[in-house]
Amino acid sequence: MSDIAVRTLSEDEWQDYRQVRLAALAESPEAFVATHAEESGYDEDFWRQRMRRSSRILAEREGTVVGVVSVGSSSEEREDVAELFGLWVAPQHRGSGVAWKLVQAGADQAKAEGKAHLVYWVGTDNGRGVAFASSFGFRTTDYRRPMRVVSEEEGAEEMAMVLPLGADPGAVPSTMMR
Repeated sequence: MSDIAVRTLSEDEWQDYRQVRLAALAESPEAFVATHAEESGYDEDFWRQRMRRSSRILAEREGTVVGVVSVGSSSEEREDVAELFGLWVAPQHRGSGVAWKLVQAGADQAKAEGKAHLVYWVGTDNGRGVAFASSFGFRTTDYRRPMRVVSEEEGAEEMAMVLPLGADPGAVPSTMMR
């Protein structure tokens, strides 16, 4: 396979993000809070606002978009914590290093912005996702919340996994997810 290139999109590249986001929603509807039908109706203003709220990072192979991830502020109001979300890789490229490159780019960006930790929420029953995040260096925590995706399963939970970005890789503040 060819090399994987990653790049952070500017606000003016909202259409590129829209295209991959809609592809992700169509291919993996159970993995997201929103639906393809809902988001396909949003106008340019909505997409531009979304681009300003968080960084959107694309992975490409030979000029074709093969994955996406977003990095934004933690919803937990910690200035030193970023959150990784919306990770999606096209099915034919899964297991080929695309997710790793996207997560690395997200971690690098968070660190460059002065963040000390990167949080990634993973379904407690998603063994593959937990194993991937663990192999990257994310650590499991006791922080849980109801799954915030379109799902038929009642009671499904996700846990916060934390990647320390600072000099002390063992440091995970006890107040991380208050």
